[in-house]
This record gives sequence, C-alpha cells and structure tokens, in this order.
Amino acid sequence: MDRDKTIQILMRQLEEQNRRIIWLEKDNKALRSENALLKTENALLKAENVELKARLNSDSHNSNKPPSSDGYKKRSIKPAFSKSKNSSHGGQKGHEGKTLRQVELPDKTEFCIPGICSCGHGFTKEELELAERRQVFELPPPRLEITEYQIFKGRCPVCGQEQKGTAPQGVNAPVQYGNNAKALAVLLNVHYRLPYKKIQGLFNELFGYPINESTICQSGKRCYENLEESEQVIKSKIVGQKVAHADETGVRIAGTLQWLHTATSPLYTYLFVHEKRGTGAIQSNKSILTHYFGWLVHDCWGSYFKLEHLKHAICGAHILRELESLIENQQSKWAKVFKLFLLSVYNMPFEERVKRKELIESRYDRICSLGERAEPPPIKIPGRKGRSKRTKGRNLVERLISKKEAVLAFAFNPEVPFTNNLAERDIRPVKVKQKVSNCFRTFKGAEIYARIEGFISTARKNQRNVFSELCTTFEGHNFLTG
Repeated sequence: MDRDKTIQILMRQLEEQNRRIIWLEKDNKALRSENALLKTENALLKAENVELKARLNSDSHNSNKPPSSDGYKKRSIKPAFSKSKNSSHGGQKGHEGKTLRQVELPDKTEFCIPGICSCGHGFTKEELELAERRQVFELPPPRLEITEYQIFKGRCPVCGQEQKGTAPQGVNAPVQYGNNAKALAVLLNVHYRLPYKKIQGLFNELFGYPINESTICQSGKRCYENLEESEQVIKSKIVGQKVAHADETGVRIAGTLQWLHTATSPLYTYLFVHEKRGTGAIQSNKSILTHYFGWLVHDCWGSYFKLEHLKHAICGAHILRELESLIENQQSKWAKVFKLFLLSVYNMPFEERVKRKELIESRYDRICSLGERAEPPPIKIPGRKGRSKRTKGRNLVERLISKKEAVLAFAFNPEVPFTNNLAERDIRPVKVKQKVSNCFRTFKGAEIYARIEGFISTARKNQRNVFSELCTTFEGHNFLTG
C-alpha cells in the first residue's frame, strides 16, 4: 500500500510538473513575442524620434525647404559650393556692370553759364568753353497718350452710295486701352505678381485712370491666346536640346492642391499645370518629356525614371542637402565621407575625372557599402501591410546604390550640370505669386499664368526686352514667331 501511495504521489507531482512546464513554455513564448514587439516598437520610436529631431533642425541648407521658411533665425549666407582658389571677390572677369553711363545725345540740355566776374566783366559766348558734363536720368511725368480716330463718311455725288472710313485694326470701341497699356497690365500681374487691385491703384496714381479688373483679365486671356504659337516653338526648341531640366511644385487652384510642371533649358522655359504630380502629368499630352531623348536633370522623383527612352541625371545639390541633414542630426560618418567625396569630384577638372573614372566609381561603391552597413535595416511592423519602415538614411543609401549612373552623370558627361538649379529658378516665381495672392481662382487662370510666365522667362534668357515683346505679342508677333 505504501508503495502504491508513493507512486500515486509521484505521478501527481509529475503531472503538476508537466503542467507547469507547459505553462512556463507558453508564458515564455508570450514573453518572447511581447519582447519582439517591444523591440520593434522601440526601434520605430527611436527612428521617429530621430526623424522628428531632424524635422525640427531642418531648414533650407539641409532639406528641400525654401529659404523663406527659415524664419528670422537665418544662418550666415555661404556659397553652396566652394569657389576656386584663383577666384576673387566681387564681379568676375567678363562680368558686365550695370552702372549708369553718359549718353551722347541727351533728350534735354541745360546750360550752366558763369555769372558776372568779380571785376564786373560779363562773359560772352565766344569766351566760354565746355568744362564738364553731368547727366541726370529722370522719369518724365507719366501720362497716357490718348489718340482719337475720327471716322468720316460721305455720300458719293455721282452714284449716291454712302462711304465710311475704317478705324485701324484692333480699334473696336469708342473708348479702350491700347496694346502697350494692356501689355503693362499683364506684365505687372504675371511676372511682377501684382493683384488686380494693386494694378488698379498703380494706374490711377500714375496715369489718373484706374484700369478695370475685367480689362486686366481680358488682356491676360488675349495674351495667352496670342502666345499659343510661341509656346509650340518653345516646346520644339527644348525637345531638340542635349540637356533639359525638369521640376514640379504644388499650387493652390480653386481651393485644391494641383501642380505646376516645368521643362527648361538655358534659353527656353515651358510651364504647364496639371492636377497630378507624377506619371499622369509627366506622360500626359501637355508634357514634352515623352518626346525628349537627351539628358534630363531632375531631383530623383520616381516618376521621371519611368521615362526609359531618355538619360537621367540627379541634382547634386539635393543629395548634398540630404547628406548634410544626416551629418547634423545623426552624426553619420558615411554621409560625411560621401559629401566630401561628391564635392571633390565636382571640383575635379573634367579631364582628370575621365582618367580616374574607375577609381571614382570604386570609391563610390565602397562608401555606399559603408552606408548600407551603418544604416538600420528596414523594420517590418507586425500586422501592417505595405513596405517595411525605412529611415531617411536607409532610403538615401539605397537610392545612391540603385541610381549610381544618374548621380555620377555630371562627372563623365561635360554637358550635364551638377545641379537642377535652372528648373528650380524657373519654377520659383509661382511661389511668390501664391504668397501674394494665396491661390489661383480657376484652372484656366493658372494656365494663363503658366504660358505667359514661360514666355517671359524665355524672353529674358534670350536677353530680350520683356515689355516690348509683350507689346508686339498683342500685335500678333514676337521674336519667336517673327
């Protein structure tokens, strides 16, 4: 009996022990699962903390934020890229100054004759000679020149038919503004970003006639229609270039976010608005990039890489800003090394780059390998669909690896520039326009702005007088159409 009781006690203890082992295994599994989740959450929180700190410390020098967002705590202005050792301060050799210079034939001449001498002698004209000339450049009193066209009629004494004179083409109303006044209103509204009310006030103060808002609006529409052929010329010229630049920026139109796109070259600017930012706009019938086969410089927006028929070059300034953000916010060593490497290639003479191409590419690969090992791997969030969470540093290093040829395009192709500043300068005026007027009321108004601003930018690049070209545009021709 004692032996049976002992066996029963041992069996109960063994069963209890087995139950405890099973409970401990379940508890251990749950704790491990919870620990893995906490580790993932901790990594995500760390990444979010780094991202939020970087966002607080970001400004125009280490991100894509515009300088206007820097506020009052602006840093001291430094050149984006180091200058050559041989360059000096101030205007460089060959730079044309803007200083006023005397003209040979002034509009008006005033004679400053000396008075009577202290001895009482009065000078005659023959006794005087020119000592010096001084010229004052002054605005004449502004006024509108009013031309009246008197249209006569008469009845022929022979056949009795009545004949009436005709006014010049474009003179259609009893009272109207001329082409020059309309061109000025369009220039002020589009290029100098003045609202209708400001233009009205300016016309009233200068000329005594407050131009109507409807006149300004109709002038813009007519200018837009007259520039249709000019826009086609601009598009064809850009398509024929070896290098073009592309960029896009958000604009508010009728209370919604839409996009202004540009394709530009050193002499021509094409702008268009579209409701989409990506492929829908870039490959639409408004875009010219589907017909372009040269080098396209852009800021690595993924939709541009879907254009497989052309050659891609990534803006080096964008990469430098991203690297600077990693250096300042995360003390990233690989980012610092890559920044120094990229600037050294940029400052290297082109012939030397070509000779050292293999060395440059191998060093590029080594630094990217360092970055790949240094940046945390993608984090998969349990229960969440989609791509794994990546840090900005991980995104950048993966982009540098996959887009190596586009990043180094400037290094081995003399026609490719280092930055996309040309497109950014051409698209920047619309941001000022929005700061003044907040948004475009209609999509058509945005289209009118885009075409006229593109023409004005093209005229400036070709060193044409913008006001004169707008005046002749109202007459039906300009320097692009002949």
